[in-house]
Parts: sequence; structure tokens; C-alpha cells
Amino acid sequence: MRLLFLLLLAANLALFAWMRLHAQSDPAIDRRPLAQQIAPEKLRIVSEQELASMPPPPPSAPKPKPASPPQKPAPPEAPAPAAAAPPAAPPPAIACLEWGSFNPTEEARASKALEPLALGAKLSARRGEETASWWVHMPPQGSRAAAQKKAAELKKLGVQDYFVVQDTSPLRWAISLGVFTTEDAAQARLAALRGQGVRSAVIGQRETRVPKAWFQVRDVDAPLREKLEALAKDFDGATLHECAPRG
Repeated sequence: MRLLFLLLLAANLALFAWMRLHAQSDPAIDRRPLAQQIAPEKLRIVSEQELASMPPPPPSAPKPKPASPPQKPAPPEAPAPAAAAPPAAPPPAIACLEWGSFNPTEEARASKALEPLALGAKLSARRGEETASWWVHMPPQGSRAAAQKKAAELKKLGVQDYFVVQDTSPLRWAISLGVFTTEDAAQARLAALRGQGVRSAVIGQRETRVPKAWFQVRDVDAPLREKLEALAKDFDGATLHECAPRG
């Protein structure tokens, strides 16, 4: 046993000597760990109580932020587009227009002219009497036969609105071509007859009550008014105006 102990001791000594020898040649091992420490004599172990009583370290100064690159000036804003003007409101509808007056013959012709407009419930008619102070006529022809001959000539010229006076007054066998409440309307009728070739018609004053008719059209907008005005041009003596307010 003693011999075995001696052998083990010798082996350990040999191993220690070999390790020391080879450790001197390894550059990765620090040969002087204590010599490289900064003031190793000032190092000491601090207890937990001492550590808790120590003041906190002063806050570190904030690191300056790196300067940002200069900003490019923003491009000027484009002017906002002007707001579009609202569409113009259509003209308001007219409550009612009246067209007249017409004698019985003219009433039938005016009614026929209104049919293409398909006015339906918008259209109504009123009838009454009117005092006519002016009339366009051909003087008395002297006899029935002469009056009928003159009437035939008027038809050939395209004149449709006339009638032969057959009463016992001094105007018997005269041919009436229209009666009017104003001289201007009578003059317009006479000018139209001249355009058709009628040469012997004249204007005179004559107080008489004659049957008349008027057409009334409600809810008239601008397009409908234009159509009515175009129709009115073909009827001498008839006027288109707003209806009189009801009492």
C-alpha cells in the first residue's frame, strides 16, 4: 500500500509539472491577472446594507439628437376650384292665361287650333257678350244676290270669318268682317284683309252687343306660353293676357 501511495504521488507531481510547463506556452492564458487590475488595493466587498444606503448615481446627460436634414419648402397649394354656379331656376308657371275674344265662327277655329296642345283639364272656356264699338265691313251691296256674290269672292281669297247683315237697318246686305272693342284691333284686322287681297273693306263705329267667347289655360309654363303666343298671331283682334283675378 505504501508503494502504491508513493506511485500515485509521483504521478500527481509529474502531471502538475507537465501542466505548468505547457501553460507557459499558451498565449490565451493571462499570466498576470492581478497586475492588470486598476487599483486592486482599493477593492473591497460591500454589504447589502451599505449598498442600499448609497446615493443613486447622477442621471446621465441625454445624448444630443442628430440634426435633421433641412426640410424642403412645401409647394404652394393650388387654388381651390370655384364652386359651380347653381343652375338657373326655371321661370315660374303662370296661374292662368286668357285668349280672346272670339265670335262664334272664330271660337270654333281657335278651339281646333288648340287641340294639338292636348291641354286637357288645363283648358276651359267662358262665354258672354261684349259691346263692340268698331267693326270692319264691306258697305251694303244693294241686294241679296250682290251680297252672296261678294261673299263668294271672299271665299276665293281665303277669308272665312264674315257674315251677311240681313236685318232691316240701313246696313242691310253689308258684309261684316269682324267687330272689335278697340280701334287698334280693327286696324289690325283690316291690314290682314288687305294682305289677302280684300280692297273694299272699311272700318266704322257701331255700338252693338255681340256674343263672345274666351279660352282660359291654367298652369302655363314658359314653353306653353310660347306655343300660345304663336297661335295668337293667326287670330286678328284676339289677345293673350293673364286672367283677371276672381272677386
